[in-house]
Amino acid sequence: MPTPTDVVEALLFASDVPLEAERIREVLDLGDLREARALVDELRARYDASSQGLQIVEVGGGYRMMTRPELAPWLVRLARARTRARLSRPALEALAIVAYKQPVSRPEIDAVRGVNSDAVLENLLERRLVRITGRKEAPGRPYLFETTREFLVAFGLRDLADLPKVEGELIIPELAAVPAEHGQAETQQDPGAGGADVSTGG
Repeated sequence: MPTPTDVVEALLFASDVPLEAERIREVLDLGDLREARALVDELRARYDASSQGLQIVEVGGGYRMMTRPELAPWLVRLARARTRARLSRPALEALAIVAYKQPVSRPEIDAVRGVNSDAVLENLLERRLVRITGRKEAPGRPYLFETTREFLVAFGLRDLADLPKVEGELIIPELAAVPAEHGQAETQQDPGAGGADVSTGG
């Protein structure tokens, strides 16, 4: 007969998104969230004690079964042998601006990057890494963008507080250093999904 901890292990294995404590409580018909978290802690301790290749981590507001960081070199080798979804450097620039300045409008993103960000924002929306959260009370009422739960999961963050700390203003040095007279005016169209590929780790 499986124990409640065994059931939690199966749920984490089967779930393709972080499993919230409330969902665990519902499935196991537990009394409160503390019981659900206690079962997760028990399972986490079991994995830590066995030194196997998997671990239980808290990410994106829930719990997930993941590989241990020290196994990354072998996972990278595996990843090289298959097609992977990638983000361009321009897309990563825009995503970083949204992450640190959210909620933020497209004109504000353009102002930091020095180029038009329509294409990269569309790409990020399609990947569900950002979402539209409303409109800014400003001329033209531009859309406001913020990161999603998928963003947290893709980058292994529990919440936005886990983002690396940035001192001062968020600036993209490569773009800020290009003078406008060289054809890099503020309304220049961004190449979107093109350019150098950078993996999101998925």
